[in-house]
Amino acid sequence: MAENTPTKLKLPKLVDLVSSNLEEIYKNELLNQYLSQSPPASWIKTHPYIKNYKYLPIDKIELLLRKIFKRYKIEVLKTGMLLNAVETSVRVHFYHPIFEEWNYHDGVGACEVQTKSQTGSLMLDMSNISPGAISMALPIAKTMAVKDACDHFGPLFGSDINRKDTVEFKPDQELEKKASKAHTDKIEKLLAI
Repeated sequence: MAENTPTKLKLPKLVDLVSSNLEEIYKNELLNQYLSQSPPASWIKTHPYIKNYKYLPIDKIELLLRKIFKRYKIEVLKTGMLLNAVETSVRVHFYHPIFEEWNYHDGVGACEVQTKSQTGSLMLDMSNISPGAISMALPIAKTMAVKDACDHFGPLFGSDINRKDTVEFKPDQELEKKASKAHTDKIEKLLAI
């Protein structure tokens, strides 16, 4: 019986798939490289209650949103109770500086509801919940959800702080060559007129 060996397809290079607007795509590649850098070490904090957990405070996330995207807005999609915690889902809308269009990332967050001492956190009848517990927990859950959504931007926003075995982002060299050639060709055509 003949052995079925799969035919190995020669896949196209990424640059061949995006040739319609190389300069714009290459600028986005550079933005991705920028977003793939680590945040300043002085920004990274160690969580006071979670052992060995590092995080980027929300003020740094908001600063990066303002600096990089210039226009953004936070939409709360949902809030609710989840076991002994409040949960929040948000959508972080941002104006993409290269493609000049609105985009978004979704995120989720939760925070345990504070209960009266010595009653146990899983006893969620209303008499067990500390006064002001929901009003404290809900903004924390929202903050966690915003940070979760912004993780999608990359390491600069803290996505890799607690990860191991990450891969360094490097721009596509073929894309850079073709974008540079396309830019040079465009200038030569303008000068020929």
